[in-house]
Amino acid sequence: MLEATGISLGAFAALADDAPLVSTSIPLLGLAQAGADGFFDDAGLPLADGWEQTDLPSVKDSLLSLQIAGDSMTPLYREGDRVIVDRDATDVRKGDRVVVRTTGGETLAKEISAMTAREVILTSINPAYPVRALPRREILWMARILWVSQ
Repeated sequence: MLEATGISLGAFAALADDAPLVSTSIPLLGLAQAGADGFFDDAGLPLADGWEQTDLPSVKDSLLSLQIAGDSMTPLYREGDRVIVDRDATDVRKGDRVVVRTTGGETLAKEISAMTAREVILTSINPAYPVRALPRREILWMARILWVSQ
């Protein structure tokens, strides 16, 4: 009985030597190459040769999935799209798309257009929205968007 161990079934299964390995990457191929013969089989699945790999985020406590609300980032992100951010991935820079949580309780999906020691300038993809200059003291956390489901 697992009750005696005090761990979940998933944690117990992970202890097994023969536990299945979970892939943390997926095949990567440039779109120009994808049009050439020899990269897909008859069923449309990738063949082993010629592909690189894209690393997927490993499951950890710092990952968050958030659903986009509003149209400030259209057409890049639309209402209902889901983004994954890693709060530990704080090495953000100009041009990164990020989620920012402010001391005022706002959670924003924006693009960094500039950063200084005192403030971060955030822009929306949709030009109907104004540029936001946030003092760093008003930012609780800021994390790069790693993945989006559209």
